[in-house]
Amino acid sequence: MATRTPRNSLPVALQGNMMVKVAGVLPSSLFVAERFAYYGLSGNLITYLTNELEQPMATAIRNVNTWVGVSAIFPVLGAFIADSYLGRFKTVLVSTTFFLVGMVVLTLSVSVVPGGDRGVVFFVGLYIIAVGEGGHRPCAQTFAADQFDEDSPEEKAAKSSFFNWWYLGIVVGASSAILVVIYVQDNVGWAAGLGMLAGALVVAISIFLLGIKRYRRQAPIGSPFTAVVQVLVAAVRKRRVTQTLCAPAVFLEPTTSTAAAAAGGARAHDIEGQPKAPSLAPTNQFRFLDKAKFIDELDASSKSRNPWRLCSQNQVEEVKLVVRLIPIWVSCLMFTATIVQTHTFFIKQASTLVRSIGPNFHVPPASLQSLSGFTILVCIPIYDRLLVPLARKWTGHPSGITMLQRIGIGLFLSAADMVVAALVEAKRLHIATHHGFIDTPKATLPMSLWWLLPQYMISGVADVFAIVGLQELFYDQMPASMRSVGAAAHISLIGVGSFLNTAVMSLVEAISSRHGSGGGNWVGDNINRAHIDYFYWVLAALNGLSLCFFLWIAKAFVYKKVEEGEDTPQSS
Repeated sequence: MATRTPRNSLPVALQGNMMVKVAGVLPSSLFVAERFAYYGLSGNLITYLTNELEQPMATAIRNVNTWVGVSAIFPVLGAFIADSYLGRFKTVLVSTTFFLVGMVVLTLSVSVVPGGDRGVVFFVGLYIIAVGEGGHRPCAQTFAADQFDEDSPEEKAAKSSFFNWWYLGIVVGASSAILVVIYVQDNVGWAAGLGMLAGALVVAISIFLLGIKRYRRQAPIGSPFTAVVQVLVAAVRKRRVTQTLCAPAVFLEPTTSTAAAAAGGARAHDIEGQPKAPSLAPTNQFRFLDKAKFIDELDASSKSRNPWRLCSQNQVEEVKLVVRLIPIWVSCLMFTATIVQTHTFFIKQASTLVRSIGPNFHVPPASLQSLSGFTILVCIPIYDRLLVPLARKWTGHPSGITMLQRIGIGLFLSAADMVVAALVEAKRLHIATHHGFIDTPKATLPMSLWWLLPQYMISGVADVFAIVGLQELFYDQMPASMRSVGAAAHISLIGVGSFLNTAVMSLVEAISSRHGSGGGNWVGDNINRAHIDYFYWVLAALNGLSLCFFLWIAKAFVYKKVEEGEDTPQSS
């Protein structure tokens, strides 16, 4: 492919650095705006459903969890479409347009749609947004990370910090929405609040398009899932093969990506816009899959390679990368199931507390989520600029601690957060009982909202460790051709975690209604008669069990290894 002559007289290296800055910032600004819109909606959704649509608390929480879950699972489909057909740039553009359409529908539903039809139109808009989330979330982050050239030592080092600052940008967008937009929704009107979110998306799409000629784009190279299935099928078909029947012992094609291999062995660097895949070193884990690369008598006698019988060593090792991440994904589900408390039960708790600051200003309950955001804003620079250099001197690891160690700390903090939340809720219930508010759940208790500060702050610190660690892990350890899928897998954790939270809540509701003290429901509509503190203790215990499972998995985890020292393997 021909290269264009630079349009100015800047040195080539300087032009490249400028291109990375421009091409990295513009997609990031789009994602910040999308997070601004998403959190401006989701952060106060429980309030709209319970106050405006008058849904019972348990029903409203299930609806919130379901929408969050669907929004976080659609990215798996969006990532597949991006990697296989459209490419990341087109997928980001199309999906963000869907998101904007959904936001416009929501704005119209709360402003011009009659009351009887309002709920239906509102939910239609919500799920149009969920479709937009499906393409935007897994591709925007990966597309921005693609702007860093891994063959350049400077850009590769910059990418290590990219995920920290990317998440910081997300938090800035989310916190701005929680502070400003939610206040407008509660005090001016929902039409004005949702209109602000739609306007932010219009501006962000316009800014994103400014860099259309500067972006590095990777062309889609076909379905990466086909190559995964080929390895599994080939390994099953050769399950009785114990040794190779000719030399070389295995089929070697180290520069072939999974998707290119699925197409019959085309090399990754022969595909326009697709970088050369690294040559992965063989590993001893999941040795059954190694049979897919054994050359048996039928393979040796065949004039052409059958990709459903014989796979390359690189293809097999890439599939192993995917398989290794599955137990990690499972072990983090309870962490994401716990996150949803910040925009459901935490908000209902806050609605009963004294929220006045000064004589005339009352903090909207949903705005307390910004406490987690502020914690993240403070912690990420401290982590990136202070803790990482200090830890690097002690451990010798380039990132201070490994990705799995970072995730593990986040999981521990998540369990601790539920313990703190349970203790605070027990205090709130004691005050409600002592002052005779047990049957008036909408009354304001003589208890300050700052009692909730610790649980929001711990939640923010847990995100700094676990969420950012998961983002980096699922980008770094996935095959290059499946990085959008890796981002989608990380995002889908939140979706499945939301459904898991609903399942746990339903189970607790069923058991407590039948066997609870006095027949009381732990998650009932009357928050002063319910026992959300008991529900938090259940989540704390489940988080503890998940942490134990994670530590067991992490101990045996093998990081990606490449031939001839192209990458240095990390230790868990």
